[in-house]
Amino acid sequence: MSFLHIFSSAIIMILLISLLILVHEAGHFLAAKLVGIRVDKFGFGLPIGPTLFSKKIGETEILIHAFLLGGYVSFPDDEEDCDLPADSPKRFSNKTVGQRSLVICAGVLCNIIFAYILIFSTGLLWKHLPENSFTVRFEKFAPSAVESIKVSGIQPKDIIYSINGLEINYPIAINKIFSFSKEFDGFISLETADNKLKQLQELNPEYSANDIIPIGTVIKIPDFTDEESVKLTIDNILGLEKYKPDEFALSDAQKELRNKINYSKKYKTDSKTTLKDIAKAVSDTKKPIYITILRNNEHINLKPVYSSKEGMLGIEQSYSENYAETKTLKQLVKQTNKYVNYNMGFMVYTLGKLLIGKIPVSEMNGIIAITKIGTEIIAYKGIFQGILLTAMISLNLALINILPIPALDGGHLLFLIIEKITGKPVSKKFVEVLSNFFFYLLIALMILIIYNDIHAWIIGKI
Repeated sequence: MSFLHIFSSAIIMILLISLLILVHEAGHFLAAKLVGIRVDKFGFGLPIGPTLFSKKIGETEILIHAFLLGGYVSFPDDEEDCDLPADSPKRFSNKTVGQRSLVICAGVLCNIIFAYILIFSTGLLWKHLPENSFTVRFEKFAPSAVESIKVSGIQPKDIIYSINGLEINYPIAINKIFSFSKEFDGFISLETADNKLKQLQELNPEYSANDIIPIGTVIKIPDFTDEESVKLTIDNILGLEKYKPDEFALSDAQKELRNKINYSKKYKTDSKTTLKDIAKAVSDTKKPIYITILRNNEHINLKPVYSSKEGMLGIEQSYSENYAETKTLKQLVKQTNKYVNYNMGFMVYTLGKLLIGKIPVSEMNGIIAITKIGTEIIAYKGIFQGILLTAMISLNLALINILPIPALDGGHLLFLIIEKITGKPVSKKFVEVLSNFFFYLLIALMILIIYNDIHAWIIGKI
């Protein structure tokens, strides 16, 4: 892939994102004109640094600023030296709550409508739309393949349908499950450890659980058993919730003891230890992986397989995104609605996880990550995938803006709802102070997200 191709893809992605901001502000502008509010300024970009273009068209001054990441519309109420009288019907504050709400919500509505148009147009021209899932196939064994996968019964081109009961719709799911299933992972079930302790005491009755066993003593070890298989959820796979197994972490001394015993039937002590420590050490073994494959439309359960100590099976996979046809108008409308509903629902769900602290702020990414990912998508997957990503950003922009946070559209809408309920507007001074506070809070969050983006880029996470 040439530098020129990557560069042009980056420019396209930046222009697409800028278009979303323009659409959002155009929504406010058009709604304001519709209800008879004068728009003094229509700014593309934020008034930070030089103004690249300025021209007055009718009542409105059109401005383009050098800092393109943003936009705004300015009403007479925003200017202290406005020439309109205080009771002018062209002022925002003199319109009904319903009219002002329409103006406030218009940006969000335009982003949603624009996203729908982008997705519909993509389906119309591309003749299919993604189904938000992938098909993963086994291709061949790698040189590092573990013995259990070689004798499991898997064959080239088999579709990996499910692992440990979790349907595989994303390639990342496979490696995550393998990694969490690695042999000697350092975590054990306390219930298993208690059972092993009882077995150890039966085999070695001369010692109680906490007795210090003399160095050089030969201890009989009970049969080794598999641990419970790893149960991941789709939230764990997609990074919406950290995987936290209900297990106990071994100490460094217990890990060393585990490595020395290493599935042996007997262990000759070479340091001070107890049956309790040995019980915990021998409880850390292997976690079986249960794979169901799809072959010739038939589901087949393979023999249990086991990850290596590095959390690998040693297999090579291929994956392909699943698409639904949109060749007819009925298919096109159905799949467009399905695509919008799925992704909007996923965004709301993800936002909820973020708000309750399931997703740390350190995992949030912003404009740099979006631009980089979008550039790569356009460069390697084509313009249609880039357009679909733009549609998702448009939906996300709508969702974020409608949140009831002062300084965002949703915050202004909240104040209007309060006004409608109480019969009087919220104090202008209170609104101004609260909005300014949240504005600076959002700026701080933006700086943090930019830091996350840069850090993720440096370490190769994006």
